[in-house]
Amino acid sequence: MTQPTAPRNPVIKAINLCIYPVKDIARAKAQYAKFLGVEPYADSPYYVGFKIGEFEVGLVQNAPHPAPLEFWSVADVKTALREFVEAGATVHEEPKNVGGGLLVASIKDADGNLIGVRGG
Repeated sequence: MTQPTAPRNPVIKAINLCIYPVKDIARAKAQYAKFLGVEPYADSPYYVGFKIGEFEVGLVQNAPHPAPLEFWSVADVKTALREFVEAGATVHEEPKNVGGGLLVASIKDADGNLIGVRGG
């Protein structure tokens, strides 16, 4: 059995959030609660979040991305963005504070795949 590998980059902590864009957040909330077997821990008109152990499933109505988006937890969002850009990525969404000091941003890799980052 292969042992989990810790990232060599100390800025990256984990990949532990997936955001799904939805058209009807109330309908999606009911569906995901049934799928996952848990009630949401966060429930607002713009974001519904479910915790499954250390992993989070989020629903966003009218999300700025057309497909599910995984978020990498990082120690410092601005440092992570700089390192992604130095590696050849482009910034898709600049850092924004979504509450409680949590910053989120996203980049596009060389093939156009979106990667979200979140942290302090």
